[in-house]
Amino acid sequence: MNRTDRLLAIVLLLQSHRVLRAQEIADHFEICVRTAYRDLRALEEAGVPLCAEPGIGYSLVKEYHLPPVMFTHEEASALTIGGKFVEQLTDEALKKNMQTALLKIYSVLPRDKQIYLSTLQATTQIIPRSMTTLGENSNKITQLQEAIARQKVVKISYFAYYNQKETQRNIEPAGLLYYGDNWHLIAWCRLRNDYRDFRLNRIRELKTLESDFLARPNFNLADYVRTLNDVKNAIEVKVKFPIAMTHFIRNREFFGFVEEKTGAKFTTMTFLIESLPWMAHWLLSYGAAAEVISPESLKSMIKKEAQNVLDNYNFKKK
Repeated sequence: MNRTDRLLAIVLLLQSHRVLRAQEIADHFEICVRTAYRDLRALEEAGVPLCAEPGIGYSLVKEYHLPPVMFTHEEASALTIGGKFVEQLTDEALKKNMQTALLKIYSVLPRDKQIYLSTLQATTQIIPRSMTTLGENSNKITQLQEAIARQKVVKISYFAYYNQKETQRNIEPAGLLYYGDNWHLIAWCRLRNDYRDFRLNRIRELKTLESDFLARPNFNLADYVRTLNDVKNAIEVKVKFPIAMTHFIRNREFFGFVEEKTGAKFTTMTFLIESLPWMAHWLLSYGAAAEVISPESLKSMIKKEAQNVLDNYNFKKK
């Protein structure tokens, strides 16, 4: 990005934030802080009304706004693809909001750009891996976003599949993540007195309470994302699968995956997990195609569970 483009981008960045420190501007554009200060001085000299508050940061005078900026073709393409993802991966409330927002943007574009975006809309489709989870989170995302922004305590009824139990919890929502083909809420759980990961389609009931909470100073969502693969009290599990199945397995939801070693006919996958019973049930879904290499205790669990299945169908050995 040349300096002229960066100066314009800084004004747009300031216009979209109440206040920004020079370090934040430098980090955003991947420049040094001294360069950020020079750019800010250049904007002031060019007549852009900046307010500087020592120890707080920079902001634009409240009444100052740039006129509408036209999109490049690359930006229009990114906007269209982003809209398509929202259509497929979010609830009805967010879909409607995205549709109305895009409509407002399209309305101020020149005719040639409108035609270009319409063509992109008609020729771009997003097909998520799992169609079954779509539409299950109706209105939850919007409600949770508001609770996060307003720092409101939320009461949920949460169903856990690992023990087939439903619990009532008051939580302090901290952030929303999308991974494993599902939306997840990261929140401080007052029942467990720790941060927990709640899958949205397992939240049976959701109510925003009037009580406020103070943001916990030691939590950062970006840091949390980086620790998603870290498992406390981890147990190493090695499983052998036929090579023909590995693509299918990679596209199914599984957690704790560490590495994969491919041989002539089989692939050995290593997992770090917390619950062997959960892993046993997951591996049973693959039948004889999944062969546990270690640990021995997991092999015993699967044998026992497989025998229970046989017993349920009255195929007991005589």
